[in-house]
Amino acid sequence: MLADPLPESNVIEMLLWILRLRRRVRVSGASMIPTLAANDEVLVNTRAYEDRLPEPGEIVVAHRPDRPQVILIKRVAAVQPDGRILLQGDNPAASTDSLDFGPVAPEYLVGKVTSRFA
Repeated sequence: MLADPLPESNVIEMLLWILRLRRRVRVSGASMIPTLAANDEVLVNTRAYEDRLPEPGEIVVAHRPDRPQVILIKRVAAVQPDGRILLQGDNPAASTDSLDFGPVAPEYLVGKVTSRFA
């Protein structure tokens, strides 16, 4: 289910980050290899899902439902009819995702990953 490679941050994305319209998040672990590696940083649009649900293939930041203090970076595998979201890592062998903790309610989403911070 890999989508297009994640773009590098451009001038607009950097400006949005400076204006606090993007959040910067650091990747930990290998669950998103080859798209993202440990210590990569991404920019996240925290307003992306105010009016819509994510689409399959989008990369999102979400709170882990069974441990809400933990945030995850995962790809949307599917959106169920009830609106709950199935998340999965690009590297299944190293990923803790919806196969482990089940679907995620929309309120657990932090936002959509828009670019790799560069």
